[in-house]
Amino acid sequence: MNYLAHAFLSNNDSHLLVGNFIADHLRGNNFGNLPSGIIKGIHLHRKIDTFTDTHPEFKKAKRIFYKGFEKHSGILVDIYFDHLLAKSFEKYSSTPLHEFSHAVYRIYADHTHHLPQSSSRFLDYVMKNNVYHAYASSEGIEKVLYHLSHRIQHNVQLDASMRLFEANESELIKSFDIFFTDACKTFLID
Repeated sequence: MNYLAHAFLSNNDSHLLVGNFIADHLRGNNFGNLPSGIIKGIHLHRKIDTFTDTHPEFKKAKRIFYKGFEKHSGILVDIYFDHLLAKSFEKYSSTPLHEFSHAVYRIYADHTHHLPQSSSRFLDYVMKNNVYHAYASSEGIEKVLYHLSHRIQHNVQLDASMRLFEANESELIKSFDIFFTDACKTFLID
């Protein structure tokens, strides 16, 4: 899953949210002087990633992108699943997506002193482009994929995968619904 889903699965806990946000920007287990709640968020992020990578519906969805994007299929499904979450956010949350997004950005901004430099740069991009809200539109996803293509510098245009997404959207929606229902049961506290 990508950033929106990780934020959603942080149980409205600011420390878990921050840890979940910075986890991809940290290697190993030496977290310096981070508060224990943020460290729990880093561990939560890693548990969510393991759950995601081993879930049969995620694996099934990755195969859709093997033609031309096999090496990046996991990244693509992460992003497209965030797109599907954003499009159906009201199914999972009583808080509208735009309110949720801005509340999350405020929490990130309040904890910038805990963010690694790469997370701070990424947060600037996220907030400037209102990425979590932009995930809900095809144009927003295409823009995210275009920017990611230039960041990873692997000579692949990830935004070209939109054709595969659109051709297989109904199948991907089914996989996402099963997958995210399972994720919510696993990670959300009642």
